[in-house]
Amino acid sequence: MSAVETDPRAADAARGSTPTLSKAARARRRRGRLEVIGFTGPALLVFVLFVFVPIGYAVVLSLFNGTPTSPIRDFVGFQNFTEIFTTGRGETLGQPWFWHAVRNNFLIAVMSLLIQGPIAIGVALLLNRKMRFRGFFRLMIFVPYVLSEVITGVIFSLMLSPQGAVNDWLTRLGFEQFANFQWLMDTSAAPADAGMFAILGSRTFWAVFAILTWKYVGLAIILFLAGLSGVPEELNEAAAIDGATWWQTQRKITIPLLGPTIRIWAFLSLIGSFQLFDMVWILTGQQPGRTGMHTMATFMVDQGMNRNRVGYGSAIAIVLFVITLIVALLYQRFILSRDIGKES
Repeated sequence: MSAVETDPRAADAARGSTPTLSKAARARRRRGRLEVIGFTGPALLVFVLFVFVPIGYAVVLSLFNGTPTSPIRDFVGFQNFTEIFTTGRGETLGQPWFWHAVRNNFLIAVMSLLIQGPIAIGVALLLNRKMRFRGFFRLMIFVPYVLSEVITGVIFSLMLSPQGAVNDWLTRLGFEQFANFQWLMDTSAAPADAGMFAILGSRTFWAVFAILTWKYVGLAIILFLAGLSGVPEELNEAAAIDGATWWQTQRKITIPLLGPTIRIWAFLSLIGSFQLFDMVWILTGQQPGRTGMHTMATFMVDQGMNRNRVGYGSAIAIVLFVITLIVALLYQRFILSRDIGKES
């Protein structure tokens, strides 16, 4: 009797069952691919339509000198980008107002990290302790973030107007110098030849930044509270047994373990600072240039829509995209890499 007749597996192979198994494996693999395409396809389609297509269209518009009604006309090549970076006369580095807008974005980003971060960490550490009405305090701190930017801007623009509630309260308290005080229309930093850091002496800048802090610090506090919930309580108890004070425990144990959450919040804060538009636009009465408070986004809209320079506004949008992308990549490479791994 041959080996094929005595061995069932050999007999199955001789009868051709192996191709049948291969077909089943290929069918399972095909179904797996179809499942991946079915789940990721719609998301990729939406991403392409609402991210890559607008970016590509903005690149095309930046090569023309069009208007909102005729955006693609009068091909000018890279002239719009040239206008951003040089005037051709050697007087300034392109449009001074654009570089003032870039300065404002970076100043708001840095001030957010230096001021909002410590405030949020301190409040989160306090709210992480056992106390009465802790849930209520957490809710009230998060409420400003839930409000839309438009509602927040309108509320504070009314309160800080010359005849607004803030000036009225201060006047009633005896501070007569605040009668008809201009909180949001300080024009000292508006001229194109104003110093690069003249904006730091503008009360409009600090009023806007205070409102931004009130609006967004609640998100930072909630993120830090979520991070604190992951810190093992046993570490705090062991530190207390060893004689560490509450502050020493927070400084040596809690805050270092909160590092990944702090780095994620800082990344979100940086990107949000570069995208800042609606709050500044509303608080300055849709005229941020009068106070030197342009951001890159408000300058883009002002040039592209209000001044009918769609090509130049699109060029500003491309520059804004490139700056944001470079900052995001550098941050991920040198800061977030310790949390997400260098492979990603």
